[in-house]
Amino acid sequence: MNTLNRRKFLKNAGSVAAAAASAPLVKPSWSQTSPNDTIHIAVMGIRGRGTSHYTEFARIPNVEVTYLCDIDERVFAPHLAEMEKLSPRKPRTEVDIRKILDDKDVDAISVAAPDHWHALATVWACQAGKDVYVEKPTSHNVWEGRQAVEAARKYNRIVQAGMQNRSNRNVRAAIQFLHEGGIGDVYMAKGLCFKPRESIGRRPNGPVPEGVHYDLWLGPAPYRPFNENRFHYNWHWFWDYGCADLGNQGPHQMDIARWGMDIYDYPVKIHCAGGYFVFDSDQETPNTQMATLEFADGRIIQFEVRGLYTNAENEITIGNLFFGSKGWMHLNGSTWKTYFGRKNEPGPSMDSSEGAADPSNLRGTGDSSHFKDFIDAMRSRKVEDLAADIEEGQRSTALCHLSNIAYRLGRQLEFDPNTEKFVSDAQADLYLSRRYRAPYIVPEKV
Repeated sequence: MNTLNRRKFLKNAGSVAAAAASAPLVKPSWSQTSPNDTIHIAVMGIRGRGTSHYTEFARIPNVEVTYLCDIDERVFAPHLAEMEKLSPRKPRTEVDIRKILDDKDVDAISVAAPDHWHALATVWACQAGKDVYVEKPTSHNVWEGRQAVEAARKYNRIVQAGMQNRSNRNVRAAIQFLHEGGIGDVYMAKGLCFKPRESIGRRPNGPVPEGVHYDLWLGPAPYRPFNENRFHYNWHWFWDYGCADLGNQGPHQMDIARWGMDIYDYPVKIHCAGGYFVFDSDQETPNTQMATLEFADGRIIQFEVRGLYTNAENEITIGNLFFGSKGWMHLNGSTWKTYFGRKNEPGPSMDSSEGAADPSNLRGTGDSSHFKDFIDAMRSRKVEDLAADIEEGQRSTALCHLSNIAYRLGRQLEFDPNTEKFVSDAQADLYLSRRYRAPYIVPEKV
């Protein structure tokens, strides 16, 4: 049990909270005293995950989706049509998030843009006095993730990381069981991401489609000619914008693994092997990866990506396994099971139907509850009311970034949790940040 690391984290968290409490509060445009006051939200990035953002916020009483923001004007019409079914008030549309940040009537930004925009949008929003809901991964690299945390604290903002499992009552019950010693001392956890991924093929560069604001889409990333294969969704598979499936799905399972093991520090050793197998395409990131992260007390977190043809592992394709001194746990979505001894005798368990009917106060069933949790914390102005504060999101996301760095360099790395840099490894340190393209620069001082 890393008691020292836990104490250090809690001590630091207390110091940060105290600093935030004494920082000048940027007063929101809505009253903090009445739950009937309307909170105004802008959703940045409305394809894919962004659809869930505006749908869930629109369902919460006294929350209004004021803006839909996207760099592709072609997507506005269908999403506005969807919003008409959800709200009597039609949101405004905007392509440039900076114009929304200048609107003093907007209380919060919900970020579902591509990964390379997450940290910058968070920092800018905090500086503008907005609260933030930011999707995983909370950053594109380790350094800018830390800058997002610093911005949240400096400006006393409520910033929720999109780790929805932390608002799932079944997952919370599983974690509580682990923390109470249910399977003994947990020495290892494994996250699984077995998602079938097909070849993206090859495409030539071409003209920017009408209605696409390409410079805004690139944002902090280096300039490159427009290519459809690097644009909608396929951007995940290019290092300039995405973080591979290890950084796409990985933050969820890394977060559960770290949470379940009660780990609040970074690993000291990181190894990651893999490759892009079978297909011949433009893709840069691997479709197969195995990461192993060792912590100062010797405990281990593993994460495995299988994007090709595979079996499940104990019936899990997306989920976690925990291994303890008495037994082990299978955690698959809202279902978990435990097994004990050499004969794998079944122990306590919980399935999704139990979670849905559970009247306890262990929050809700995941996605919807996570958005509501953010709104509730906005009203209370208490960071501790968040299920997944940005600090938690940063630490879990960083495990994915560190693993990807080890993969890209092709060797085991040693990391110093105190400095958040590699040990005597200037080459690896270069991957902790990036060269930003003006004016889309994450500031050194937030």
